[in-house]
Amino acid sequence: MSDTRYDKGRERLLAKVEEAYEDFKVSKTFRYPTWLYGEPLGTIITVPVEDCPDFGDEAFIEMDSARTAFICVDMQIDFCGENGYVDVMGYDLSNTARALGPIEDALPAVRKTDIKVIHTREGHLPDLSDAPFNKILRSKIIGNGVGIGDKPENGLGRLLVRGEENWDLHERVKPIPGEYVVDKAGKGAFGCSTIHMVLKNLGITHIVICGITTDVCVHTIMREANDYGYWCVLMKDGTGAT
Repeated sequence: MSDTRYDKGRERLLAKVEEAYEDFKVSKTFRYPTWLYGEPLGTIITVPVEDCPDFGDEAFIEMDSARTAFICVDMQIDFCGENGYVDVMGYDLSNTARALGPIEDALPAVRKTDIKVIHTREGHLPDLSDAPFNKILRSKIIGNGVGIGDKPENGLGRLLVRGEENWDLHERVKPIPGEYVVDKAGKGAFGCSTIHMVLKNLGITHIVICGITTDVCVHTIMREANDYGYWCVLMKDGTGAT
């Protein structure tokens, strides 16, 4: 049995979709939807996005600077520094460390605006009670006996354990006072951290995401955010993977 109260709300939303679609066909722009979020609190900035809607195409997205977050994912020594987790696992460190330069260049520009900067850190409690069996086992196999929770020879501390020197963010992209740091126990963030609460409390609608690694933590968080209705843009040169 249909309830017209809910039908009307759904019809209104779908009508707005059609309106935005017709506009996009002409402007190639995802307009900032004031009907959904209200009037902008900051400055509307228009950002070009590649491969949208098809590969090789270019489109544009409008974002309210005051409702936008710049999220740096897991730029930790463990993932992009010497004697960290990625280094100990035997991967080419330059593949993840390459994200340091572009992010280091972007942060000063972002910090001049009212865009919120959020950093995430992956890591586990010292007793590893929040680390699944299979995750620890696979890390130990890849690391030839040295995995999550272990301190490698000449290492800075126990790998991917909260509070250890190697677990902390890399010196080149560390947060400054006033920026937010969200600790998470997994590759995603929405299921194992407070990030969704932080974003909602800050009134965030749009996200520019960068960090490491592209195919694991970055894409996981981006997909999670998209499922919750956040508009997501990936900073292509500010990512890296093993």
